[in-house]
Amino acid sequence: MARNLDIALLRAFVTIADHGSMTAAGHALHLTQGAVSQQIARLEALSGPLFFRDHRDLRLTSAGERLLGDARRLLAFHDALWTEMTAGTMEGTVRLGAPQDLIGTLLGPILKSYAQAHPQVELTLVCAASPELTRALKRGEIDIALIEELPGSSRGEVLAIDRLVWVGARGGVAHRKRPLPISMVSETCAFRTTVLDELRKHELPWRTVFENGSIDTTAATVRSDLAVTAWLASTVPPELDILTSDSGLPELPGFGINLYLSPGQNLPAVSELARHLRDGLTRLRQPV
Repeated sequence: MARNLDIALLRAFVTIADHGSMTAAGHALHLTQGAVSQQIARLEALSGPLFFRDHRDLRLTSAGERLLGDARRLLAFHDALWTEMTAGTMEGTVRLGAPQDLIGTLLGPILKSYAQAHPQVELTLVCAASPELTRALKRGEIDIALIEELPGSSRGEVLAIDRLVWVGARGGVAHRKRPLPISMVSETCAFRTTVLDELRKHELPWRTVFENGSIDTTAATVRSDLAVTAWLASTVPPELDILTSDSGLPELPGFGINLYLSPGQNLPAVSELARHLRDGLTRLRQPV
């Protein structure tokens, strides 16, 4: 008699391994923590213990380590097969909103992969700061969005947590100046309030050098050592420096890259783009 392994159990297992907790995995899978726990219990009934439970931390057992690689490969094959089988039926227009820093760094390969897999879909990209994207979603002007928010403040699906870091010119001295010269992309930048609050908390005087909504000009200002800025660590250009704790600047918190769908959105093309975004941002799921 044929036995079938439920692919959802493997997806839950891999998601927990990536996130390090049942709660975070539940958010990513749109399931309650209890539902995720039940899925793992069903899988462990076949395999034996897959995780060591250490307070809130989960670590893979030797059996879990052996299963993880095979589970990833099976999921990748499953998802690729699903994409191939549904590619011919995928059509329509999808409006994606994302901040400038993600578009210029992380999203290029993901969007290229999506466009190649679904050439019939017309993909429209809306570039704006996270607060503006939130408003656009509510107005129905975009179908799906990546929004940068402080952890714990989001109602979206957490795809990744990344460090917010100070960025300066290679070998630059702008971070030593007082008042501290800061170049922010715009007044609506998701990081602006957090950055300025940290400076006030540490009683560091600052002044704004540039704010006009252009990330390229901000990068040029920092590259010229006229100012420092704050970006997610994964989006920092290689020619700029991430300033360390001995720079004299306060430590900044992590930020979530969160996925939102427009209310009532159920187009297959949108769901498929969401899957591509999840898969593409998996490598950023790391503790801050």
